[in-house]
Amino acid sequence: MKASYRHIPTPEDASFAIKEYCQPRFTNTFHFHHGYEVILIVKSSGHVYVGNKVMNYNEGEIFVFGQGLVHCFSNDNFAKNTPEVAHAIVVQFTADFMGKDFFERLELRKIKELLQQSAYGIKFSTAGPSLKELFFQFQPNQQMRNLILLLQVLEELCLRNSEGALLLTDDIRKIRFKESDSKKLASIFNYVFENYHHDVDISAAASMACMSKAAFCRYFKRSTHKTFSQFVNEIRISHATRLLTGKEDNITDICYACGFDNVSYFNRQFKIQQGISPREYRKAFMIS
Repeated sequence: MKASYRHIPTPEDASFAIKEYCQPRFTNTFHFHHGYEVILIVKSSGHVYVGNKVMNYNEGEIFVFGQGLVHCFSNDNFAKNTPEVAHAIVVQFTADFMGKDFFERLELRKIKELLQQSAYGIKFSTAGPSLKELFFQFQPNQQMRNLILLLQVLEELCLRNSEGALLLTDDIRKIRFKESDSKKLASIFNYVFENYHHDVDISAAASMACMSKAAFCRYFKRSTHKTFSQFVNEIRISHATRLLTGKEDNITDICYACGFDNVSYFNRQFKIQQGISPREYRKAFMIS
């Protein structure tokens, strides 16, 4: 995956960065950092692209991204014109922000393991109110307190790592990072995110990349290790899983709402990605 590098700026009087975003939509394109990133999604839902995988995200979830892991959050389409739908608290730090061997200490071995796993991306879906509250206690001009809070957050994540965590990618060796062409891929991905519930025209995507259709197909496969149609279907199926957790829409309506025009093809693609049929997925969710 080609993406742009984002430097982690730290305040002059602190060794790590704390940021809060409250805006109509998350606006970052596909990027990666030289350090670690811990993100609480306070308010928003949509798709997150991590490594070379796409999945849903929901408010209240916490993500941990390791060094060099490309990622991007995209809001749900229906939230486009709603004010302040995207709210996140982000903590960024480098591996040596407290000294070269800080995480080698025995007391921090669990945190070290957590950070090693973050190379694949980690999602915590059930963080709990006490952990979320720690994020809201980060404040400017309380450097010592913020450091203690960061260690508390990492400790709490370690306690939940064995049962409440999901690794997001399975093979980081497939991911390559280059700053060149980042805008090209970002525009293509955003085009799909904005239009997956309608017709997605591969010729339009190729035109955005200033390529012929054949050249674009080769370029996209080389960059993402999947075909353009596979990528589009992943986004559509991830949206389908969100809709299937509700009771209102029947499966045929969900098929069309996600951009598919054939129910049999929708069922087949859903089973390829999820391992079960849409009906079985809904039934399993209702039981759980």
